[in-house]
Amino acid sequence: MSVQTQHALIDFYHARLSAIVNLVSDLANFETPTTDKAAVDALGAFVRQKVEALGAQVTVFPRQAVGDILLAKWNAQASGKPIVFFMHLDTVWQLGTLAQRPVHVEGDRLIGPGTWDMKASIGVVLSVLAGLQERGAFPNRPIWALFTTDEETGSLHSWEIIEEVARQAGLCLVMEFAATNGGIKTWRKGIANYQVSVIGKASHAGNAPEKGVNAVVELAHQILRITELNRLDLGTSVSVTVIQGGTATNVIPERAVAQVDVRFKTQAEAERVHQALVSLTPVLNGARVEVTQRGQRPPMERDATMIRSYEQLKAIVAELGMELPEEGSGGGSDGNITAALGIPTLDGLGPLGEGAHAAHEQVLISSIPARAAMLDALLRQWRFEE
Repeated sequence: MSVQTQHALIDFYHARLSAIVNLVSDLANFETPTTDKAAVDALGAFVRQKVEALGAQVTVFPRQAVGDILLAKWNAQASGKPIVFFMHLDTVWQLGTLAQRPVHVEGDRLIGPGTWDMKASIGVVLSVLAGLQERGAFPNRPIWALFTTDEETGSLHSWEIIEEVARQAGLCLVMEFAATNGGIKTWRKGIANYQVSVIGKASHAGNAPEKGVNAVVELAHQILRITELNRLDLGTSVSVTVIQGGTATNVIPERAVAQVDVRFKTQAEAERVHQALVSLTPVLNGARVEVTQRGQRPPMERDATMIRSYEQLKAIVAELGMELPEEGSGGGSDGNITAALGIPTLDGLGPLGEGAHAAHEQVLISSIPARAAMLDALLRQWRFEE
């Protein structure tokens, strides 16, 4: 497409901006805390109605503890691997938040809980699919949209489906909000949590301290060792974040526990830290050290696959007359899951804004037309590697 036509594409979505903002407001006015299945399912029913009106075939994956997961498909019988949008319906905000902070517009800002993370992204995707249909430009390729319901609590109930869908995809589009520099995220740190438990021996602190094995002292030794695992120059942080130990001031503590948060940009660093943690040995005679991994999300690495995907998108965006910078994040998304499978993944495709998980959460309304045009062009122009 010519540059002039591509600018007209941004104008196309700018002319529909009021309708997009209204749709995002409607989505955000559903309160969807992850832990309230009924509330999340109410939004799921609304979204299902919207995508079916756009001609999608919808598969529902029932869930007991969280909202049901939806997979919408367009052109399901067309040849080639699908381009798949990954979105989540849940938010961090509890029921009743809207009564205190209703969704509203102030100038160029759409403000309210859940607007940026990620109701605006859902609204933009639905509007792009409608826009393609309106212009008769819907590409003859499979396009899917997965709506999960527990991303804010780690995607434990949707992880298997995310992997199953991603393995069938040619490209995964993770609709998290834009990077702070207005671009997309080409890397995200992986996350692992560990519990380090020390077992010592209790004894009276006054009458027989020599007969005890102080678990708190042993844990202090271990904390110093754990801290030495940091490699901030490589993007690896190993942080002891919570500690517990002891029962009374006159008792040598028998037990002490530390929680450890590990962040890493590469799987190699994850494995280095893991091996070091599970190999910890006691310093004090008679003490025992037990290390338990309590969860892990792999990194979304800026590897060769990511670089090629980013460069192709950057070229598409250049035809819109815009630049597309890149950035990373210390927090995870479902992009960590898809990228770890080796599937091309682009993350941070949503609108600009600020305040995710904060009281001032808001979307920059003027950023919406260009982000919509980017997705529109991507769906039509993307070329898979041979």
